[in-house]
This record gives sequence, C-alpha cells and structure tokens, in this order.
Amino acid sequence: MDIIRFKSTVFKLGHLSGYGFEVPAPVMKKLGATAKLRWTCTVSQGLSWQCGIVAHKKGAGYIILNQKLMKAGKLTEGSTAVVELKKDKSKFGLDMPDELRELLAQDKEGKLRFEALVAGKRRYIIYYVGQVKSVQLRLERALRCINNLKALPKGKESFAGILAK
Repeated sequence: MDIIRFKSTVFKLGHLSGYGFEVPAPVMKKLGATAKLRWTCTVSQGLSWQCGIVAHKKGAGYIILNQKLMKAGKLTEGSTAVVELKKDKSKFGLDMPDELRELLAQDKEGKLRFEALVAGKRRYIIYYVGQVKSVQLRLERALRCINNLKALPKGKESFAGILAK
C-alpha cells in the first residue's frame, strides 16, 4: 500500500468547531490500524499536509481540516476533492523547526524529556514552536517549552505546564 486515493466531501464536524474530510469505512479497512499511524494527505487542490485519522461512526474516519488548510485549499463545506494518503515516515509526524532541533541537540536533558513524552505531546510542541514565522519567536517558544518541560515532575507533563509563560 503506497498511496490510497478516494473522493471525499468537506463536512462540518458536529462535536468540534471545524471541518473534515470523511474517510469511508472501506478505505479505513484498507488502511488497517490507523489510530497510531500518521499520514501525508494531499488533495486535488494541490494542498498537502501531515495528519492523523480520527475513528468515526460505523467504521469510517475523518481527517481534520483547520482554517488555514480550508483557506489555502479554497475549501468550503460541501467541497469535494480527491484525497491521497501516504504513510508519513517522518520521525515525529511533523517537520521539526530548526530552532527546536538545534536546542534539543544542545540540551541533553531537554532531549531526553522531550523524547519521553507521548507522541501527541511531542507533535504539539513541534506544532506550537513551528506555527510562528519569526525565527526569534520560534526560538523563544522552543526555549520556554523545553525549560518548562525540564522543570515539571516526570509523568506530570501537562500541556498547560509545558506552555506556561
């Protein structure tokens, strides 16, 4: 299984304030155990991003679309697209910002604590640091997250604690 292609429509998530592409049950079955796998998703509008699939009703699933993706792909509720999924082979499921990578290369304790986190918390730190354009802000966010992480008791690494100012 290299690439899985299917047609999908953007729908409003009933329980969240966002949108998603539905992954039909037959496609979910082809994908196998998706809960822990990360994917690279590309849609016919030429938009590509790293994602996970959330299990949904009756064996189906969905891929969350944030506002930035909706805008970049000129997508609205009811838009249809050909969706391509490929296994994401990156280490963390997101591209790590250079500032965070360099900090972890220099801070052994920070690297150990970061790598001991569950995958979702590591991805969130990577996302949080990388979502700003300014190199200075990315560096400040990386330093704050890793310093906060080192100050927290092991096993008590909450998002609030890691992001605290």
